[in-house]
Amino acid sequence: MQDARISECFFPVQQRVFIISGDLELPAMLRELWWPGCMDFTVFVRGKDAIETIFQYPPDMLIVDNRLPDMTGAQMAQMVKGENVYRQLPVVLCVDSEDMVYPWNWNDVEVDDFLVRPYLESEVRDRINLTLLRSMRAMDANPLSKLPGNTSIIQRIQDLIDKHENFGLAYCDLDYFKSYNDKYGFSRGDEVLMMSARLIVNTVKAYQGHCRFRPFVGHVGGDDFVFILPGELVEGACQQVIRAFDAIVPKFYDEVDRKRGSIDSIDRKGEAQSFPIMAVSIAVVFNHGGKLKHYGEVSSIAMELKKKAKENPKSSYVLDQRTD
Repeated sequence: MQDARISECFFPVQQRVFIISGDLELPAMLRELWWPGCMDFTVFVRGKDAIETIFQYPPDMLIVDNRLPDMTGAQMAQMVKGENVYRQLPVVLCVDSEDMVYPWNWNDVEVDDFLVRPYLESEVRDRINLTLLRSMRAMDANPLSKLPGNTSIIQRIQDLIDKHENFGLAYCDLDYFKSYNDKYGFSRGDEVLMMSARLIVNTVKAYQGHCRFRPFVGHVGGDDFVFILPGELVEGACQQVIRAFDAIVPKFYDEVDRKRGSIDSIDRKGEAQSFPIMAVSIAVVFNHGGKLKHYGEVSSIAMELKKKAKENPKSSYVLDQRTD
């Protein structure tokens, strides 16, 4: 019978965790809470012994005891977070129950979570899992749209492939976005990207009650987005995205350009050219009958289909019709 304390591994690779504590019972407990191969724990008793290793070989997480022989855990967290390149490194602070009598000023203590001794094993396990996953999501999120980025997109695709789900992945690309950006500037270009993100999210959300699995929207970067729905729903979503995008995007142009239906800008060769109002091209890859084995196949097929969709100067979508 599986030990209820033991967590499955939610991480794509083994997580390297540094424990800085003189409490030898802490690492002994932690090693019993995950399956072998999920977490790699390295123990340091003194803060100064750990600092050099952290900066040379940064781990995925620090678990720091507040009562170290040479400094407090809060001071150590400050030393690490004070280096800009390590600000995103998650730090969990271990405190004693008597430390919690008075409220902490968490603005002054740069940690991401805390554990209170004596420890409740299930809480320790879940808090550490949550802190690591939260950090991964924050680092992967697109800074503009806050949508999941490439790492989350790849993981989601591979997870659905491994589960043999019948899904459709729609790869959305904004046509003529670069020329718009060049003429109107990055600020107005960002507004278009935010509008596109909200539009896709709201469209996909409307299908949520009809899905066998949790729908997904991701931001690959720039003007590229993806969404994933059950295969039988994705075409209808593509049609709705196109209708909404074509209705809204002209409003982002100056009146004279909107009436003319085009703008004068510079092409990729640095030459003046007239460009149409932005459109959206969507390439849809299906996983019927578990035909896909690896997320790389999805990307390869989507790139081929996207070229086909872009042959149409207006908004359009192309479905993968291959059956093998």
